[in-house]
Amino acid sequence: MSFYVQTLLLTIGINIILAFSFYVPFSAGMICLGQAGFMALGAYTAALLSIKAGFPFLVAILAGGCASGIVGIIAGFPALRIRGVYLMLMTLGLGEAIRVFFLNFEYVGGVTGISGIPQRTSIYNMYAFIAVFTIVFLRINSSQIGRIIEAIRENEEAAQGMGINLTEYKVLIFGAGAFIAGIGGGFYAHYVQFIEPGNFGVQQSLEVMIFSIFGGTETFWGSIFGASFLTLLPEWLRPLQEWRMFMYGMILLVMMVLRPKGVVDSNLVRAVAQRLRVTKKQEAELDAK
Repeated sequence: MSFYVQTLLLTIGINIILAFSFYVPFSAGMICLGQAGFMALGAYTAALLSIKAGFPFLVAILAGGCASGIVGIIAGFPALRIRGVYLMLMTLGLGEAIRVFFLNFEYVGGVTGISGIPQRTSIYNMYAFIAVFTIVFLRINSSQIGRIIEAIRENEEAAQGMGINLTEYKVLIFGAGAFIAGIGGGFYAHYVQFIEPGNFGVQQSLEVMIFSIFGGTETFWGSIFGASFLTLLPEWLRPLQEWRMFMYGMILLVMMVLRPKGVVDSNLVRAVAQRLRVTKKQEAELDAK
């Protein structure tokens, strides 16, 4: 496998994990734009543990995710009282606050960042995490928890009337999204080997949101498709790479008009699953003959 293909696959993998981090809170009706900040927490935590404490890669990655998850849970409590655009602004501000903290914290390099991070991110360990997240999402979607999350998204008042503890579920879901973003940040740090606060600005959060919304927010498969397609698109249109954000914006605008639920919605997933079941049944019948 060429170095170019490896780089492309690693970039796609990181973007898929970050798209997952937006999908999780959005699945419960919460629009979070703090992914860049949570990503920074995971990246700095994992990098410091690897460089200064010599922690194993897996431990450092999980510790970065936990650090982001804890901050996400704390931020989830004030998020319970606000919705819509106000929640977007609050989480966007939180992400910027985290970035500015690292910008002014000299222990982690301040404006100069951290260099010398060991290169430990590989296609195998990253996609192993993506596979684990995929299995977890599949199990949740077919469980009672998945139905509870859907009920919260559709109507919070009705869900609360059914006896669902909104505070517990929404805070944990918010923290889970932050945890996943922290995992993505840890992989990113051990891939690029140098991080500085400028890597985790508002544009990063906006890109993550676009990946998920373009792909589709009704199912996690949309995050996988959106992150993969929009990562590859600038490579296919390399002369227009500097116009990447403009292209993303125009694509999103068109999608909002033509397919507001994203490219991959629940109906498409059900249709594909049904088609696969029919094909499998036909193959079994042919084998029996």
